[in-house]
Amino acid sequence: MKILFVASEVTPFAKTGGLADVASALPKTLKSLGHDIRIMMPFYSIVERGGMAVRKGRKSASVMVDGVEKKGFLRQASLGEIPVYLIENKEYFSREELYGTPSGDYPDNSERFSFFCRCVLELLKKMDFRPDIIHCHDWQTALIPHYLKHERKNDPFFSRTGIIFTIHNLAYQGLFPKEELQSMGLSKECFTIDGLEFYGKVNLLKGGILSADVVTTVSEAYCREIQTPEMGCGLHGVLQTRKDDLVGILNGLDYEEWNPAMDKEIMKNYSHASLSGKMVDKIGLQRLVGLPSSPEIPLFGMVSRMVAQKGFDLIAELLPLMAKAPMQLVLLGNGEERYLKAFNDIKAAGARNIAFTSGFDHALAPKIYAGADMFLMPSFFEPCGLGQLIAMRYGTVPVVRRTGGLADSVFDALDNDKTPNGFVFEEYTAEALWDAMNRAITAYKDKVSWKKLMRRGMSSDYSWQHSVHKYLELYKRAVLRRGGEA
Repeated sequence: MKILFVASEVTPFAKTGGLADVASALPKTLKSLGHDIRIMMPFYSIVERGGMAVRKGRKSASVMVDGVEKKGFLRQASLGEIPVYLIENKEYFSREELYGTPSGDYPDNSERFSFFCRCVLELLKKMDFRPDIIHCHDWQTALIPHYLKHERKNDPFFSRTGIIFTIHNLAYQGLFPKEELQSMGLSKECFTIDGLEFYGKVNLLKGGILSADVVTTVSEAYCREIQTPEMGCGLHGVLQTRKDDLVGILNGLDYEEWNPAMDKEIMKNYSHASLSGKMVDKIGLQRLVGLPSSPEIPLFGMVSRMVAQKGFDLIAELLPLMAKAPMQLVLLGNGEERYLKAFNDIKAAGARNIAFTSGFDHALAPKIYAGADMFLMPSFFEPCGLGQLIAMRYGTVPVVRRTGGLADSVFDALDNDKTPNGFVFEEYTAEALWDAMNRAITAYKDKVSWKKLMRRGMSSDYSWQHSVHKYLELYKRAVLRRGGEA
């Protein structure tokens, strides 16, 4: 099967979140099964700054934006054996960040990503690569299914190409003023309640949902949640109209990248069969971040964006209790100023059992996964989450709220129908989180049972091999719907 992945970020070329990991790991798994898989993304300046090997291509595409011709030049790189095509336009993509600065999104994001989407379709024809499937991800690529269903509905080149659209986080929808319809190459006829209109604005994510052959999201629980008024971010009604073509598939984990037996970033390798190295990693982590070295005290780890979605209002409320409890906490993250201040204040007040590193340190993150005893993810909502999957792979027991992908992958001893591999709380309150943390602290004292819990998580199969076949079934469904041969 010929498959094109289109994403606004792909590891290791450019990354802000889990989307980039999915857009890298899933294609690699598809390639291993013998499929012709290719990737398209923008050519950001961060790719050049990162020293990635990129070759100049000989093809280009011209796109009209507000009556002005804009050119996209094709460059090529590789992800193992997978061709990665990068679309270059210095005006749109030669910037410090992918989507915006700390003060806000780039004001021309509608132009940038509509240009990208239109270039993808033009360049496919120039390359004479006719995919069986175009798999699009999040609002930045949502205009591809819309263009194919409307502006290019009679284009024979794409007549048998199935379109899959994946929602990674419904909270990010690509909302723009209606005055930008023209610059995005959209007709006024599409600005209706049954089209792209959304409370007086253009909603690109809505367009992707309405136009794709199949819509997916990144866990079964999140798929159910986003069809409710509470979690649907205003699009629950739209999603319900596509319920027969809306499927939740839990993201997988790249088990080659995340492997405590082979990870070169951690201090001592270990495995399911031999856990002794994990204590070396714990002591090493404590020393590295300035915590008192102790094998006995339970150590909680967090690697996270410090935003409300990730449960940081609960964490901030509990910090005074944590500072006095028989536990330690190490956090790596960056985000909202109010949460940064809460951690800085608790440190200034003399807390010796809490360590905080601001920003994202690619070398420190695996050391936290390996060195911590428990991993905290008290999210208000979590479409999938990779942190809990990585933590279990490293024998670090997750403590999570039951939502989205966390509900699909972490199970509590209180769940009668599931084999426990962590600690789960239901109500989004500081009290409920504190109770789960204390149950984990108590359980940690029984070393024999704790090692069984660790090994249970390490032996779980959350690799992409488990999820890829579900995607392949959806690809076949989309191709057959278009009259092609699966």
